[in-house]
Amino acid sequence: MDKKKIAGEKAAEYVKDGMVVGLGTGSTAFHLVNAIGERVKNGLKIQAIPTSKATEAQARELGIPLLTIDEVDHVDLDIDGVDEIDPQFNAIKGGGGALYREKVVATLAKEVIWIMDDSKLVEHIGDFSLPVEIAQYGSKQAMAKMEEYGLHPVQRMRDGKPFVTDNGNYIVDLQVGAGFDIEGTREKLAGIVGVLEHGLFLNMCKRMIVGTDEGVKITENPGK
Repeated sequence: MDKKKIAGEKAAEYVKDGMVVGLGTGSTAFHLVNAIGERVKNGLKIQAIPTSKATEAQARELGIPLLTIDEVDHVDLDIDGVDEIDPQFNAIKGGGGALYREKVVATLAKEVIWIMDDSKLVEHIGDFSLPVEIAQYGSKQAMAKMEEYGLHPVQRMRDGKPFVTDNGNYIVDLQVGAGFDIEGTREKLAGIVGVLEHGLFLNMCKRMIVGTDEGVKITENPGK
C-alpha cells in the first residue's frame, strides 16, 4: 500500500466546488494534486494556488485552473505535506525547499490539512533538520549568527552548488535535535537579518491525514 498516495487521495475529498485551494509541494502532495486533477476533469470547479514551480507545472498539465498569490485575498483550504509533526500539531516543513511559499499560503488559509505517511509522526520534532530560507546577500553573516546561537547551520547544496529556492534565496538546514526549544529558536531566528522564513509550522492545521498500513487515519485538531 502506498501510504503517501492514500493520504493524498483522501485529502482531495475535502476540496469542494468554488474553493480557492492551496496545493502543497513534495512527494505526498504530488499524489494530492493528481487526485484533484482527476476531480477537475470530472467537473470539480476550483481555483488553485501552487506553492512551488514544480507543483505549478504538475497542476497546469492536469488542467487545474491556477491563480497567483497576488490574485487572492484568501485561501479556503490549503493541503500540504510535512517532514515531521508532533502530537501538539507542531510541524517542520521545507525539506523540498518550498517553505516560504508554503507558509504564505498556509497563513492565508481558512483551513489547513497536513498529509503524510505515518513515518512523519514523532514525539518531539527536531531530528529532521529545520530549514531556514535566507537571502543570498549577507548569507555568511546570517549563518555566523545562527552558529553563535548554537543552531548548527548547514548550507543546503545541490549538485555541488548552493541550493537556490524558487524565490532566489538559499536554504540553511539547522541541526537542532529532537526536543529543542521551539519558541526560543523561533525568537532567535526572527531577530537575524537576512532570515526570510523558517520551517516551523506550529499548530496551523485543522486536521492531519495519515497513511498507515491499516489505511488512512484522520486526526482532528481540537484547538482549531
